[in-house]
Amino acid sequence: MSERGAALRGQLKQLMHEVAKYGAVGGAGVLVNLGVFNLVRATTEIPVVRASIIANVVAIAFNYLGFRYFTYRDRDRSRRTREMSLFLFFSAIGTVIENGVLYAATYGFNWDSPLQSNFFKFFGIGVATLFRFWSYRTWVFRAVPDPALVVTNTAAASSAPAASSGSPSAAPPVAQEPVRRAAEPLLEPVRPPTTDHQFAPRH
Repeated sequence: MSERGAALRGQLKQLMHEVAKYGAVGGAGVLVNLGVFNLVRATTEIPVVRASIIANVVAIAFNYLGFRYFTYRDRDRSRRTREMSLFLFFSAIGTVIENGVLYAATYGFNWDSPLQSNFFKFFGIGVATLFRFWSYRTWVFRAVPDPALVVTNTAAASSAPAASSGSPSAAPPVAQEPVRRAAEPLLEPVRPPTTDHQFAPRH
């Protein structure tokens, strides 16, 4: 029970450490996202949602560098093309979630003042962040298998066939039923007695 508790505490500590590092990069990404969003709105006539998408693209590039080289720098790097493809895919889904909230507030409820736009922009970022955290740690930045665990599993797999193909003497004895033979007759068959007159010659 104590070993399971220690393992659980270790996993929880590792998760909290990961959340803290993810939050540091994500927090900086939120500042980049909101900064570019407000800059585009202040200097151009681009509509709100399009300005938000431009800010998302800049923030996605910033976040990838932070996640790859800070938050998940100890994760698997052997499949970089696959990693970037999945990162862009899940980031695009997060962008749809984030800007879907902003679009509904702007065009559904006519909440399009600068304060309202920033509020729903921030709210959309929060909702999308939950999805991104789950998808990034589960599918994009995969954990490298523990070498000690791999060696243990390999040794266990290799010893299993050897144990199953052991000598026949090691196998448990199989109970055999005693062979029953038919009881031989103890007495000779009784023959009728013979008399002399049976063999006397006839005249």
